[in-house]
Amino acid sequence: MVKVTNERGAGQEGLRGNAISMANTYLSCAAGLAAIIGLMSGSAEAAPCGNNGSGFEGWKKVFAGEAAGNGAGPKAIAALMGTKYSVGTIRADRGQKSFKLSLDQFMAKRGGPSIAARGKSMRSANAALFASLEKRFGVPAGPLIAIWGMETAFGNFMGNQPTISAVATLAYDCRRPEYFTDQLYAALQLVDRGVLSGATRGAMHGEVGQTQFLPKSILLYAVDGDGNGVINLNTKADALASTANFLKGHGWVRGAGYQPGQPNFTAIQGWNAAGVYQQAIAIIGRRIDGS
Repeated sequence: MVKVTNERGAGQEGLRGNAISMANTYLSCAAGLAAIIGLMSGSAEAAPCGNNGSGFEGWKKVFAGEAAGNGAGPKAIAALMGTKYSVGTIRADRGQKSFKLSLDQFMAKRGGPSIAARGKSMRSANAALFASLEKRFGVPAGPLIAIWGMETAFGNFMGNQPTISAVATLAYDCRRPEYFTDQLYAALQLVDRGVLSGATRGAMHGEVGQTQFLPKSILLYAVDGDGNGVINLNTKADALASTANFLKGHGWVRGAGYQPGQPNFTAIQGWNAAGVYQQAIAIIGRRIDGS
């Protein structure tokens, strides 16, 4: 994304009698703008999206140039240039059939009852952590544990897909290029900051950590949950605190309900766009919270 700003010059004297000079300036600016538009159009033609890996290397080179022009540093560009087109990511993206199941079918397939049962013991074992998170963010344990269990089985399965390759593949892919281009720019910022690297691994769509954050959500919502001054989403405290912060950032109201039709269900909807997933989180969370 390119942000264009206009700055007004400080000198206002001498305007009188300078109509010709102003006209020349206007024409010069117009020509410059046309050149920029031409360059942007040329880039779009040189790096179209693709439905297979044949154009990925060419797209990657053009995108790297655009990213460098938008402030991406050497580490980020090196990580981008080291990416490979991920057939596995595309296969996973095209194969999300569970979201088309009925709620009962989805709960059975994703092990909802088991997550709820184990979630109760996880709540008891981490009572102090969840109490501190509710005090800090207003989010009770139930939905946090439900997300934790649904996403990675409580941190046991965080994925082994190269993260930057996954995000770059989806930014290049024609299905959702705009959405994942934003995610790729966020990922490159995180590489420059040392949060991610070319070696980072996670889930098939580029999610990382115990609750599976995409890069843009890391930028916006990741927080330190254990007070050690470092944010590491592979640790439960940081992952759960960041998840609570995400829900708070999506309008979570302290003390309000989170079932469908209640105020905080909209925050759960912000976590995942699939209706059956949203309902499953609400149901599992209620069973864990006992409300």
